[in-house]
Amino acid sequence: MTTTAGTTSRERAVDVLCDPSLAHVVDLVAWPDRGGVVVANSEGRSLLRADGTEVLAGRDPVGWQDPLAFTPLTDELTDLSPPNARNSYPDAHRRLASLFSAAAAPDLAVVHTGAHHWPDKGGHHGEHGSLNVVQSRAPLIVSGAGVTERGMLSASARVIDVAPTLAWLAGAPLGELGDMEGRALVDVLVPEARHVIGLLWDGCNSNSLYALARAGELPNVARLLERGCAYVGGAIAEFPSVTLVNHTCALTGVGPGVHGIVNNAYFDRATAAQRLTNDARTWHRWGEWLAPGVRTVFERVDGATACVNEPADAGASYSTFELVRGAGHSDGAKTMMDDFLPDPLQDPLATQEYVEGNKDYAWSSSVDAIGVQQVLELWPSRSEAPRLMWWNTLLTDTGHHEGGPHSPIAHASMRDADRRLGVLLDHLERIGALDETTILLTSDHGSEGADPECVGDWDEPLRDAGLTFRDEAYGFIYLLS
Repeated sequence: MTTTAGTTSRERAVDVLCDPSLAHVVDLVAWPDRGGVVVANSEGRSLLRADGTEVLAGRDPVGWQDPLAFTPLTDELTDLSPPNARNSYPDAHRRLASLFSAAAAPDLAVVHTGAHHWPDKGGHHGEHGSLNVVQSRAPLIVSGAGVTERGMLSASARVIDVAPTLAWLAGAPLGELGDMEGRALVDVLVPEARHVIGLLWDGCNSNSLYALARAGELPNVARLLERGCAYVGGAIAEFPSVTLVNHTCALTGVGPGVHGIVNNAYFDRATAAQRLTNDARTWHRWGEWLAPGVRTVFERVDGATACVNEPADAGASYSTFELVRGAGHSDGAKTMMDDFLPDPLQDPLATQEYVEGNKDYAWSSSVDAIGVQQVLELWPSRSEAPRLMWWNTLLTDTGHHEGGPHSPIAHASMRDADRRLGVLLDHLERIGALDETTILLTSDHGSEGADPECVGDWDEPLRDAGLTFRDEAYGFIYLLS
């Protein structure tokens, strides 16, 4: 990877990406070096190691790492998409080091600024993927049997803590979970429930979810809060804070450096092929990308387990995506699901204004509606219910992408998800299972609104500098010469 005058292609790429002309779209650049991870931007450079940070030049780009930064919602709204100098990057070293220990990690990871708007390359009004706190922070609520705390806790956890928590609650001894990087939430829970439910509302902004629950707009989330507690700092996603990376983290308890799925799209050097992981046509292939030896929470629990609308499903007694695989469609989940999805125009739980006006909202509503059907079928009675059930909700991610986290469509997606949650809670109460069930509600990442006026591209300047590279998922740079 050498160019002219002894300058490596990585050094030249870093020079380009850290030029002040790109500072409005490049928050920072990271790469492995000198036994740690280097982070750099137009204002400074630091070497991050497990034992501390060495500032190499200027200002440390990740100097503030408070996971509770910009909470509650009022604080977030007063400083939307803050620049690097006043942003927070929780647990930056560990998260970046996990990424770069994976075989498929890029040579350089480019972190977008929160304001960067890039629709021409797949971006949305609502974004995630960054190292920053707002895009990384998922909500985290625990409720019901065995929850020992109440109210809003000034604390944070990690997405990788979800799997050990669910496994422990469902009967797995803590001593058998030591191979997980995450840790069970032993400070607020005791494992006394007959049933355990994990709910993932994809893409939810944590502050918004809590605020809407307090305001009475999410009455069923409020029901959970009445019987439990929420972490103000939420659950911090692994980097990058994207979908399949963190679904896998939540259900295996390990980061991307162990489970091997490093982005929604990445380059597999071993096969010289792109891996496209976050696509309805390929979700069912999740197990093909998982590193050998990594086990899910379902593989650690004795008794019946269920995994609804979730690709990361290995070991589940019942799995939506195992049905997809069994159907044998060559283009996977979307075709098979489209054959069975209910009409969203007939769904009383869906906000029809957006179903009628937005095809993605309509499709996601149908997916979540069939999720309700599966959940009710899995709980015919308290004696026949699974020991552990996981239910992935898709619509919330669609709503947040479409309008940004504080938009009417994002709020509508959460209200729809709340109505579907209400169906589950009412059913559990009806069959006598609610009081003996622990429920954990979280997400895979947060969401932040982009600025439509903040546009720009780093690929063209990199090409102008004579660099040959692949840019996967718009931010993972694989240098080819």
